[in-house]
Amino acid sequence: MFLHGGWDHILGNMLFLAIFGKNVEDAFGPLRYLAFYFASGFAAMMTQTAMTLLFGTAADGQVPNLGASGAIAAVLGAYFVLYPRSRILTWVVFAMIMVPAWVYLGLRFLYQLIEANFGLFSTSANAGGVAFFAHVGGFLFGVLVARLLARTGRITAQAQ
Repeated sequence: MFLHGGWDHILGNMLFLAIFGKNVEDAFGPLRYLAFYFASGFAAMMTQTAMTLLFGTAADGQVPNLGASGAIAAVLGAYFVLYPRSRILTWVVFAMIMVPAWVYLGLRFLYQLIEANFGLFSTSANAGGVAFFAHVGGFLFGVLVARLLARTGRITAQAQ
């Protein structure tokens, strides 16, 4: 989770963490958020590893998993649950527009899921070096944990 494949990799991860992470940390509290983040990275890595072992080749099994994308995807999943109506400023074609978080994050998840499944049918389960199943597994883990904690009253979303 602390190694990355290049500057674009780490800067992209940090951008998403800066945009979405603070609100999720506010809802979880700092210690619970830290535990969630580490558990998310593990869940994401296990998802990618399982898919590689189940559907990949022996060569795919030799490719290391690195980066924080899976843990950050879990933060996005938690944000999806906790702040679905907050507005996200994003590019659409040639214009910047505000869209609800559930739309932006839902479409992003669908893109990751589609890319992950294309990776199953390509010559490599790693889809050109991107661990899309780590993103999918992390997002689903974040949704599950946030729903569970919200349902039990251990976290609440702040008004936005």
